[in-house]
Amino acid sequence: MIATLTLNPALDITTCTDKVRDTHKMRCTAPRLDPGGGGVNVARVVHALGGEVTAVFPHGGPAGETYVGLLREAGVPIIPVKIAGATRESFTVDEGETGLQYRFVLPGPTLSTAEIEALLEAIPAAELIVASGSLPPGCDPGIFRRLGALESKLIVDTSGPALAACEGAGIYLLKPSLREVKDLLGQPIESEDDELAAARTLRVRGFAEVIILSLAERGALLVADGVELRMPAVEVETKSAVGAGDSMVGAVTLALARGKSLADALRYGIAAGAATLMTPATELARPEDVERLYAASSP
Repeated sequence: MIATLTLNPALDITTCTDKVRDTHKMRCTAPRLDPGGGGVNVARVVHALGGEVTAVFPHGGPAGETYVGLLREAGVPIIPVKIAGATRESFTVDEGETGLQYRFVLPGPTLSTAEIEALLEAIPAAELIVASGSLPPGCDPGIFRRLGALESKLIVDTSGPALAACEGAGIYLLKPSLREVKDLLGQPIESEDDELAAARTLRVRGFAEVIILSLAERGALLVADGVELRMPAVEVETKSAVGAGDSMVGAVTLALARGKSLADALRYGIAAGAATLMTPATELARPEDVERLYAASSP
């Protein structure tokens, strides 16, 4: 079984207008609502692909009630933990004339110590735990050490100070982007050799046993004990990039839970990320697209 933890979920609101202009009122299409945030997106993908998963997250206020309702309607198993603050909202506007996408991300509520403890206690026993997404304001990044001390294998996808706190936290698999690693190490990464050296450095410094370095349109680089593998992206027509990284993590996690090799799990993850690029707005990967792309990319 897989469990996911999302400390700073967001109700994703997506709409479209012809042209984004300052000062002017911009008439928009009817909004689409989706339950977002790294771990919840991972859980949605795992569930859609037929995996056994439970999503743990805080919720509060009217947006939080809507958020919980959307997940229950989708049939995703959840353990929502009530908090005093209100679940944040994220707003995405697609510009009809240009196809550009504008994403506005709010900070989210501050969680009390008691609320953090309640979330940690709510995590069910699982073979794999995925902690994904940003931390809420004021949250101690050391929370990853507490998660890494659990008996489950921990998979993490985060950024900034939270990513820096992963060093020595007992993490099994870490999936940073190239930009995040550049910021973390404070050095230029300008070649494939630099990318490989950076991923090796993360392993040596104890960030995780397995590093999957996301290279966007160039695919991903996997570095683990005895495995160094560069895998290209699957070329698809991109409609929206929202949730592509979370879809990749979800598919990788599910493949590992099913006993697949790291290389095969990465191939499945890249297929899921590409499948999400094909969907509009904040919609995630469709299972039939994931399976088709995965089959086409298999050796």
